[in-house]
Amino acid sequence: MAKTAFITGITGQDGAYLSELLLARGYRVVGLARRPVQAGESGGRLAELGILGDVSFVEGDVMDAGSLIRILREVRPDEVYNLAAQSFVRSSWQQPFLTGTITGLGVVGILEALRSEAPNARFYQASSSEMFGKASGVALSESSPFHPQSPYAVAKLFGHWTTINYRESYGMHASSGILFNHESPLRGVEFVTRKVTSTVARIKLGEATELRLGNVDARRDWGHARDFVRAMWLMTQQETAGDYVIATGRATSVRDMAAIAFAAAGLTMEDHLVIDPALFRPAEAPVLVGDPGRARDGLGWEPTVPLEALIAEMVEADLRRLTSRR
Repeated sequence: MAKTAFITGITGQDGAYLSELLLARGYRVVGLARRPVQAGESGGRLAELGILGDVSFVEGDVMDAGSLIRILREVRPDEVYNLAAQSFVRSSWQQPFLTGTITGLGVVGILEALRSEAPNARFYQASSSEMFGKASGVALSESSPFHPQSPYAVAKLFGHWTTINYRESYGMHASSGILFNHESPLRGVEFVTRKVTSTVARIKLGEATELRLGNVDARRDWGHARDFVRAMWLMTQQETAGDYVIATGRATSVRDMAAIAFAAAGLTMEDHLVIDPALFRPAEAPVLVGDPGRARDGLGWEPTVPLEALIAEMVEADLRRLTSRR
């Protein structure tokens, strides 16, 4: 019989690509939604991948314990992927309580509901490289120290350790993927890569003249979301649960990433880039690069899409979107 996967945060970038992967493998995919999902609104990413009609939805909220218990009784999932979060780092300084509640405490609610209603289901928690924070400058692994630098990172760290605690306390098959930056054409425009590629497309089409960025010297490890959701699925297939860094092992500055985007559109970055001090974060790790050795050896996982191809794909997608709207 086909397996059933239950996904929170299903309408986000990772939720859409994970749904695509699971459907291709014959899963029944059920997503959590706070309101009805429609193609032109919350279901836009799923619709763009052509799979909106293949996914089932149940209404509920990660902060509503009653709805989680009801849903797990009805759905009876084999695998649960928690991708729900307030995931925009910059906004976490303006909304620290909301971020802590959803991104941190939400994990407790899901694991408690699972322990009660589906203790044998395999659980995946979306952890983040932002948890490392100041512990940067070298390739970071599962044993590297954490020093979060934002409310978002603090909340993610709470969820990460909660997952470990439930695994060790109750024997649950609960794994965390410590994901470094992963992007795609489905990324929201509030994230720097998509801000760059969408603005570059607008400049190319004469709809804008400048790209305003903050700290362009920050270096990050960027991969493709399609590669990263494959690692999520691989974690739930292992006999023993565990935690894995998912990264490419390559660090690139925001400046160089932007230069790749401008080059993909046949433009010169220096003609359009403006550094805006108002866009600097209160605190930021200068370098975050991961060591994916454990994922490579333990999961058989490796990234397949280089940064240049990823950024070019995003620029092309934004050019198509803008041209189709004209």
